Amino acid sequence: MRQNPDPPHRVLIVGGGFGGLYAAKALRRAPVEITLVDRANHHLFQPLLYQVSTGMLTEGEVAPPLRGVLRRQANARVLLAEVTGFDLDARAVAARAPDGQALALGYDTLIVAAGATTDYVGHEDWAPLAPSLKSLDDARAVRSRVLRAFEMAELATGAAEREAWLRFAVVGGGPTGIELAGQVAALARRTLRPDYRAIDTATASVALVEAGPQVLAEFPEPLRDRAARDLGRLGVDVRTGAAATGLDAEGLELETGERVEARTVIWAAGVKASPLAARLAEAAGTRVDRRGRLEVEPDLTLAGRPEVLAIGDMAALDGVPGVAPAAMQQGRHAARTVRRRLAGRPEPRPFRYLDKGRLAVIGRHRAVGSAFGIRFSGLLALLVWAVVHVRYLIGWGNRLVTVTRWLWTMLARDRAERVIGSGPAHALPTAAEARP
Repeated sequence: MRQNPDPPHRVLIVGGGFGGLYAAKALRRAPVEITLVDRANHHLFQPLLYQVSTGMLTEGEVAPPLRGVLRRQANARVLLAEVTGFDLDARAVAARAPDGQALALGYDTLIVAAGATTDYVGHEDWAPLAPSLKSLDDARAVRSRVLRAFEMAELATGAAEREAWLRFAVVGGGPTGIELAGQVAALARRTLRPDYRAIDTATASVALVEAGPQVLAEFPEPLRDRAARDLGRLGVDVRTGAAATGLDAEGLELETGERVEARTVIWAAGVKASPLAARLAEAAGTRVDRRGRLEVEPDLTLAGRPEVLAIGDMAALDGVPGVAPAAMQQGRHAARTVRRRLAGRPEPRPFRYLDKGRLAVIGRHRAVGSAFGIRFSGLLALLVWAVVHVRYLIGWGNRLVTVTRWLWTMLARDRAERVIGSGPAHALPTAAEARP
C-alpha cells in the first residue's frame, strides 16, 4: 500500500512589509507551505508614503493588496489577522481575526517581520497633536491636516489668525523629515497658489526641527550641507541641535528655550520596533535593545531557537540600518536559510548587509544621494532616486501610473489627491483640546 507523502514544511511569516513579503516571494519554488499573516491586507511601500501625504500619489499606488501580490504563488496564502502572542515550545502563534475570533497558527519555521512603529521619545500623548507617517491612515491624516490648514487660513478674518494657520513644522531631519518639509513647501509655493483668493499660500512658513547637529545624519557631510542649503532655498527654516521638549496645538517648545509656532506639526523623528518584538523576546527568553529591537544571532535566528528568525526593523544587528533595502536582503536571507535546511545543505553564512547607498529628495530638481562611495546631487540624484524607487514598486501597473503622476506633477504643478478626510484623526486639534 502506498504511503502518504510527508506533509510540506510549514513556514509562517508574520508581517507583509518588505522583509516578510520578500521572504515569501523568495520561497515561491521551495517545497513549503507558506502562511503570511498581517493585520493589514496590503503591502506598504513606505519610502513613498510622504507623497501620499502631500497629494502626489494615491493610496493604491503605494499599497498593493497582499493577496494580489501573491496570487500566482501557489504555495502561499494570506491571512488577515493580528498576532497577539507566541508559544515557541508548541511552535504556535496566537492571532485574532477581524471579528475577534482566536486563531492558533502552527509552523515549522517562523519568520517574524513585524516592522516598526513611531517613537515619540516617551511622549505618546503628543500623537494626537503631531501625526506620524507609518501607515496609510497616518498619510491620510497628515494630508487632511495640511490641506485643512490652508482652508482655515482662507476663512480667517484677521492677519494674525491667517498667519497662524500658515505655519507648519516637521520634527525630524532624516530622509522622511526633509522630504516632507520640502513637499509641504512646494505644495504651498507651487500647487495651491492659484486656487485661493483670500490668501497667498506662498507666504506659508515651514520649519524643520532636528535634535542632532545636522540633517541626514547618516549621509556624508557634503550631502548634509547640500540638503540644508536646498531646504533653505525652498524657504524651509532648518533648526538643528534643537530637540522638542513640549508640544501643544500652537507649536513646539525646544530644549534651547526657543519656541516654534506652528498649528500643523508632523512627526518624523524616529521609530521603535513593533511591540511584537518584546512579546517574542519574552517567549524566547532573550532581550530587546533600547529601541525595542530583538537581539538576534548573526544568521538572524534567535538564540537557542534556530527555527525562529527575526528580520527587518525589529531585529538588532550591528551595522544594519532600519531601511527598506536591509529588510529586503534579510527576507531573502531567511528564505535561503529555509531552502538550504530542507535540502540538507550547510546553512548560509551570517547575514551580511550590502549597503547600496542612500537617497533623499528635497524638492523639485533637488535631491542628494551616495552609492558605493560616489556622491551626487541635484537632477542626477533625483533621476537615480526615481529609477530605484520605481524598480522596487510592486507591479508594472503601479510603476507606470507612478511615473505618469510624477511627470504630471512636474509639468502641470498639480497633485493627484487632495481629499480632506473626516473624523478625529483628520481634524486639527484646538488649543483647548491640547492643553491639560
